[in-house]
Amino acid sequence: MNYEEKILKFWKENNIFEKSIKKDRPYFSFYDGPPFATGKPHYGHILTTTIKDTVLRYKTMKGFQVPRRVGWDCHGLPIENLIEKELNIKNKKEIEELGVDKFNEHCRNSVFTCVEDFEKTLERVGRWADYSNAYSTMDKEYTESVWWVLKQLWDKDLVKRDYRVSPYCPRCSTTLSNFEVNLGYKEVKNKSIYVKLKLKNREEFVLVWTTTPWTLPQNVAVAVNKDEDYVCVRLENEKYILAKKRLEILEGDYEIIKEFKGEKLLGLEYSPVFNYIENDFKIVHGDFVGTEDGTGLVHIATMYGEDDYKIGKKYNLPFVHTVDESGNFLDFVEDFKGRYVFEANKDIVHNLKERNLLFKEELIEHTYPFCWRCDAPLMYYAKESYYLMVTKIKEQLIQNNKGIHWVPSHIKEGRFGKWLLGARDWDFARNRFWGAPIPIWRCEECEKMVCVGSIKELEELKTEGDLGDLHKPYIDNVYLRCECGGRMKRTEEVFDCWFESGAMPYASCHYPFENKEIFEKTFPADFIAEGLDQTRGWFYTLHVLATGLTGNKPAFKNVIVNGLVLDKTGRKLSKKLKNYPEVSDIFEKYGADALRYFLLSSTNMGEDYRFSEERVKEVWRKIILSFKNCFVFYNIYKKNGKEVKSKNILDKWILSRLALLNKETIEYLDDYELTRAIRLFDDFMDDFSNWYIRRSRRRFQKPESDLELEEAETTLKFVLKEITKIMAPFIPFITEEIYQELKNDGEVISVHLCDFPELDEELIDVLLMDEMKEAREIVNMALSERMEKGVKVRQPLSFLKIKKEISRELIDIIKDEINVKEVLIDESIDEEILLNFELTDKLKEEGIAREIIRNIQQMRKNLGYSKKDRILVKCKGGNLSKKAKDFILEEVLADGYIDDDLENKKELKIYNIPYLIGIRKII
Repeated sequence: MNYEEKILKFWKENNIFEKSIKKDRPYFSFYDGPPFATGKPHYGHILTTTIKDTVLRYKTMKGFQVPRRVGWDCHGLPIENLIEKELNIKNKKEIEELGVDKFNEHCRNSVFTCVEDFEKTLERVGRWADYSNAYSTMDKEYTESVWWVLKQLWDKDLVKRDYRVSPYCPRCSTTLSNFEVNLGYKEVKNKSIYVKLKLKNREEFVLVWTTTPWTLPQNVAVAVNKDEDYVCVRLENEKYILAKKRLEILEGDYEIIKEFKGEKLLGLEYSPVFNYIENDFKIVHGDFVGTEDGTGLVHIATMYGEDDYKIGKKYNLPFVHTVDESGNFLDFVEDFKGRYVFEANKDIVHNLKERNLLFKEELIEHTYPFCWRCDAPLMYYAKESYYLMVTKIKEQLIQNNKGIHWVPSHIKEGRFGKWLLGARDWDFARNRFWGAPIPIWRCEECEKMVCVGSIKELEELKTEGDLGDLHKPYIDNVYLRCECGGRMKRTEEVFDCWFESGAMPYASCHYPFENKEIFEKTFPADFIAEGLDQTRGWFYTLHVLATGLTGNKPAFKNVIVNGLVLDKTGRKLSKKLKNYPEVSDIFEKYGADALRYFLLSSTNMGEDYRFSEERVKEVWRKIILSFKNCFVFYNIYKKNGKEVKSKNILDKWILSRLALLNKETIEYLDDYELTRAIRLFDDFMDDFSNWYIRRSRRRFQKPESDLELEEAETTLKFVLKEITKIMAPFIPFITEEIYQELKNDGEVISVHLCDFPELDEELIDVLLMDEMKEAREIVNMALSERMEKGVKVRQPLSFLKIKKEISRELIDIIKDEINVKEVLIDESIDEEILLNFELTDKLKEEGIAREIIRNIQQMRKNLGYSKKDRILVKCKGGNLSKKAKDFILEEVLADGYIDDDLENKKELKIYNIPYLIGIRKII
C-alpha cells in the first residue's frame, strides 16, 4: 500500500470528509454536472474533478459549509444507443417491435454499470463527495421537479408546439436541438452538383447548386436575391443564368449576353427536376441568397431547410414530405422509393446525368453535422415538436451573463456570449423512449393541451392509468378528461436529456416539493466547472432554464472552463491508438498528487492539454518529491528544541516568500484562477528546496550555537506546516502525510480540517526579497563564468567584484555559494560582476582537499554509512599540508589516517597529480 492509499484509509476511518461539512458555517454552493456512468472515467473526467475538488477544499478551509453531492445522468440517446448496440437494434421500428417496456428495462439496468468505476477512480484522485446520497435523473422525484420546471415555463407562455424544420437524426428518428448539432460537426468530403433548370417558354437555363442532391425530389421553387447582379451567358451553344459574382464556376470560353438585377427573374417559371409534387415552379426572392458560393440561385425544398420553410410560408408553396422519418424516400417518389437518402445521392446524380440536367459536379470539403450520439449524418426535417421560446428571453439571457464570472474570462463575451447572441428556440422534445416523459396531455377531440406540474396534480386530473412508474410505456396509459368531455392523451415525446440536466439545480433536491429552505439558500450556485463543450451544452441549458424561471438570475455565479485532454502530439486520446497510459498506472508510478498538479499547472485554463507521462514524472520529481525531501531533511536533523523568533536573514527571507505565496494564492483562488495559483509553487519550491534548505544545511549539520539551530528548526517547521495548508487543496495526499508528521498533540486531526492560513502582510519584506533575488542573480552569473572557464565550484577563488552595494549578510551568502574568499564592491567595473580566476598555491591546495572530500563522501554514501559512522582515511599522493589534511578529516567525519591496503579505495587525478584514497569504518 503506497502512502496515498494509506491517506485514503485514514480519511475514511476518521470520517474526515464528513467532519469537513461544518453545519454552523455559511453555505458555499456547488452544482456537479451529472455524467453518464455507462463508460469508464478518463483523463477528461479526472481533470474536471480535480478542478472541482481543489476549489471546494479551498472554500472548506476558508470557513464555508460545502455540500458535495454527486449525480448521474441516466436518460437520453447516449443510453439508448448503447442498448441498441448491445441488442443489435438498427432503428426505432425494431425497438417498437421488441417492446418499449423491454427496451426501457434494458436501459434502466445499464445506467449504473460503471458507477463503481467512477467512484473508485474519483476517490483515488482525492475527490471528496457524497457518493452514498447521489441523485439520478431517472428518479421519480427528479422527474417531478422537471415537470414543475416545464409547467412554470408553460405558464409564462414560453412553451410552444410548432411545425418547423429542425435538425433531425434519421437513424434515431428524432429532432435535435441546435446545440446538440454543434457537438457533432465533422470535416467531410462530399459531391456538390450544379443543376440545369430550363425556364418555361424560354431557351435559358438557370443554374442551381446543392450539396444535398436527395432534397431535389422535393424542389418546389428557386430563390434569387432581387438586388444582386445576374448575367445570362452563352457557353457551348447553351444559355445559362447565374449571379455575376459567380462567373468563376464556369469552365471554358463564355460570352456574357446580358446583365440584369435579380428582380427581373422573379415570377419566371421553370421545368422541375422531378414531377412528384403538383406545383407552379417559379423563381422567388430570398433575402438569405448570397454570392459567396454556389450560383446565386438557390433550390428550395420547403421540408428540408429552415430558410426554405420560411420562403414556403411567405409564397404559399407546397409542404409535402418526400422522405419518411427513417430517412427513406416515400413510395410516391418512384425513382428512389424506399432508398435511404444519403445512399440515394449517387443515383440521383446519375439520373440527372442521363437526362442532361447535370451541369457540373465537384468534390468539396466542408463541415457537416452528424448525430452526437449515433454518428449518423443529420438532415433538416420539417416536423411538429415542442419549443422553448428562447428568443423571447434572449435579451435577459445576455443581461444575466453579465453577472457571471468566467474563467477564462474571454469565454464570457466570446464563445458563450456569441452563442447567446445567436440563441434560437430550443426543440426540447425527443421522439424516443428512455427519458422523462413530457407532461403535456392533448385532447383527442378539441386538441386543447394541458401541462401538468406535479404528480399530485396528475393524480387529481387523471381518469385512468397508474403513476407507479413515470416512464414510457406506463405513463402513456394515463388519460385525463378534457373540459369538452373528450379524452386527453399524453403527447408521445420525452424530454431532451439536456433539459433534464439543465433542471438539475431544482430536480436534484426535489424542489419545490422538498428542501425549499436549503434550495433558496444555495441558488444560484456559487461555483460550477466543466469542459469547454458545455458552453453550448450544460452551461447553456442551466442558464436558459434559470433565466426562464426567474427572469433576472443566472444559475451560477462563477464557472471554470477547461479544454480537452489530448495526447502529447495533439491527438484525441484513443483506446484504438493506445496513445495514453492507463490512469491506474499513473497512480501507481507517480500518485494522484503528481497527476493533479500536472493537470492544474501545465496548461492555461480553457486551452487543450497535451498529456505526457514524462511531464507527470517531472512534476512528481520537481514538486512532490522535492517537498517530501524538504520534510525528510527536517526530520533527520530536528532536535525538537524550543521555538524562537529568528533574526537570520535566510529565515526572514523564506518567511517573507511564504507570506507572499500565501497572499497571491488567496488572491488567485478567490478569483478562481487555479492555474495561476498553482504555478506559484514552482518558483517557491525552487526557492525553498534549492536555496533556503541548501543554504541552511550547515546551520542544521554544524550549528555554531544552540540558538542558531533553534532558529533554523523553528523556521523550517513553520514553513513546512504552512505549505501543507496552502497546498492542501491542490495536492491533498502529500500535504496530509507531512502534516501528520508535523502536527503537535491537540492540534486538528487533518490538514483538510485546518483553516486556510491567515495573511500576515507584516512578514512580507519586498526589499529583502529584491536583494535576495539580486544576490542569486550574482551567484548565477558567477557560476556561469566558472562553467565557461571549466573551474569547479569546489575550487576556491580569491575574490569577486560586484557593481552594486548589497548587505553584508547577503555578501556572506554569495561568498559561500560561489566559493570565493572575498566579495568587493567596485562601481568602476564594466560588467555586473568580475570573478578573479588566478589561483595561488594555497587556493589550489584547498581545491584539491575539497575534491578529495567530495570523493570520500560519495564513497561513504555508496557503502551505506550513516552520518554517525566514524571512519579512517587513506590518502596518498601530492604534498598536502597538515592544515589541508586536518580539514579533510573534519569534513568527512574521520578519526585519522592509515597506510593499510584498504578494500574500499579509489584512484584520482587532480591537477594532473595522482591520488589514492580509501576508507574503513571504525567498528
